Amino acid sequence: MSKKLQKDLKETVKFLQKEFKKAPDVGIVLGSGLGNFASQIKIEKEVPYGDIPHFPVSTVKGHSGKLIFGRIGEKIVVAMGGRFHFYEGYTPQEVVYPIRVMKMLGIKTVLLSNAAGSVNPDFKVGDIMIIKDHISFFTPNPLIGKNDDDLGPRFPDMSEPYKRTLIQQAKAIAAKNKIDIKEGVYVAVTGPTFETRAEYKLIHVAGGDVVGMSTVQETIAANHMGLPVFAVSIVTDIGIRDDDNIITHEEVLQAAKEAEPKLALLFNQMIAAI
Repeated sequence: MSKKLQKDLKETVKFLQKEFKKAPDVGIVLGSGLGNFASQIKIEKEVPYGDIPHFPVSTVKGHSGKLIFGRIGEKIVVAMGGRFHFYEGYTPQEVVYPIRVMKMLGIKTVLLSNAAGSVNPDFKVGDIMIIKDHISFFTPNPLIGKNDDDLGPRFPDMSEPYKRTLIQQAKAIAAKNKIDIKEGVYVAVTGPTFETRAEYKLIHVAGGDVVGMSTVQETIAANHMGLPVFAVSIVTDIGIRDDDNIITHEEVLQAAKEAEPKLALLFNQMIAAI
């Protein structure tokens, strides 16, 4: 990590600690169309990204662009209302900057969510899929460059990128509340184009269940810092179909909105149990 990045992180953290003096327990990243989950938070402070030193600014519809501090039950949380993506022109290091900041603010666990397209024929629009593993070969790794041993090791182990204990906890909550929940592999691509038919087939053959444009770089940075990750995808469109399906961002946002109550219940109960 460069001296500039160290300096920037310290300045960002110092600013946010003045804005909100309590240390958060859990960090939450809300994906496309999932910003309404913020209504589950007893909000104590909202900070627009544009006001935060060295923070990127979200440019995508469906991402509100603010850091939200507050409580869910007894737990103090910090939530990103909108994330940053490589396809917006940000470097991988900028994409993961907020994850590093949340870790330095004190979070012990991070919950990630995203909207994704399915290549698994058993999935349908509106399904929630727990991410048990990912394939990241199609996106640049955010750890490329000189390593800072204060943040994490040069060669982080990725045999368990998504914490198994958190996955088991989520499955138990889903079963108790009669939520049909899937489990599978998330494939990250750069975007911003949706995939071609041939690309969907390749992802399916490679072992992917869903495909999206986020999450993996954040997961890598979290693992690098020893931060446990739990992540879910909302299936917002079906990639492999026989008909002439054309996917629009508006349809993705609508599908995410309809699935949001199930995600809210899952996240709420997970946070209570952490």
